[in-house]
Amino acid sequence: MINIVINPPESEWEQLTQRPQADFREVEQAVTAILDDVKRNGTSALVNYTAALDGYSGSKQMADENDFTAAEQNLDAVLKIAILQAAANIEKFHSAQLTTYQQVEIMPGVVCSKRALPIESVGLYIPGGSAPLFSTVLMLGIPARIAACKNVFLCTPPSQEGKVHPAILFAAKVAGIKQVYYAGGAQAIAAMAFGNAAIPKADKIFGPGNRYVTCAKSQVAAWGVAIDMPAGPSEVLVIADEQAVPRFVAADLLAQAEHGPDSQVICLCISEGMARAIKTETQDLLKQLPRKDIAEKALKYYRSLVLENIEHCIRFSNQSAPEHLILSVEKPEKWA
Repeated sequence: MINIVINPPESEWEQLTQRPQADFREVEQAVTAILDDVKRNGTSALVNYTAALDGYSGSKQMADENDFTAAEQNLDAVLKIAILQAAANIEKFHSAQLTTYQQVEIMPGVVCSKRALPIESVGLYIPGGSAPLFSTVLMLGIPARIAACKNVFLCTPPSQEGKVHPAILFAAKVAGIKQVYYAGGAQAIAAMAFGNAAIPKADKIFGPGNRYVTCAKSQVAAWGVAIDMPAGPSEVLVIADEQAVPRFVAADLLAQAEHGPDSQVICLCISEGMARAIKTETQDLLKQLPRKDIAEKALKYYRSLVLENIEHCIRFSNQSAPEHLILSVEKPEKWA
């Protein structure tokens, strides 16, 4: 059920921006045990967890050239074109971020400089299963290639048949990644953090994951392994005025809701009519989602609010500080 709240007083905004809370104590204990086991027993522990948690007990632990070739041949042609276009866009954007050597004489005879050097060994974690995040392969792998990192590899959970989604393998090839290992969850983070006979040690680990992966990254960081950031549940806040297209807004909301049952979605409108139109489109699109069950659970955290004007919406958004903010309004550059 999606409820619409009309002009809540500012005294209630803090409550309306509250994130879903979860008890991580059991997760932390389980992850600590997995990390310790993989650290002590290496590949054998990794293989055991892959069998127990992913259902794959085969001997093959990484993709080979035949797997990359088959993935490219079997992947839908339209999806391949989309991946190649996304890769070109990502490369263009991140190439512009390359930093050059900077030197500043801050006072006579005193010179300070800044130099950016590539990380030598980078491990990427890519969620698989029901939501293979091949886009993440591109968004992490391409910047690593541009930065000239010497060794870039990724871990992703295999299917019970010992397969990796072809879109992940194709995206890896496009990003220039040749090492794709069959490992998921906290055990994959442990393998990248400590290294073993199957998987090399990473100087820094990148990539999102579930609470077990996030907890594992936080724990190995305490042991001196660099990580990008602890990824929390996905969040989106959309500000929609009368120029917004309700179906587009609904798609943006559901794109984050389907990430996980603890995702948070908030929609701010300046008219009840628009809020109701977006609600209708959200419920209609939800029926078509392959991950409908997950998105449906996330929608219990849906906040649909009607505020007086765009200025109030911006103030509410700044108080919420969402992970993703979408301005579906006239003259978005002005409000950005």
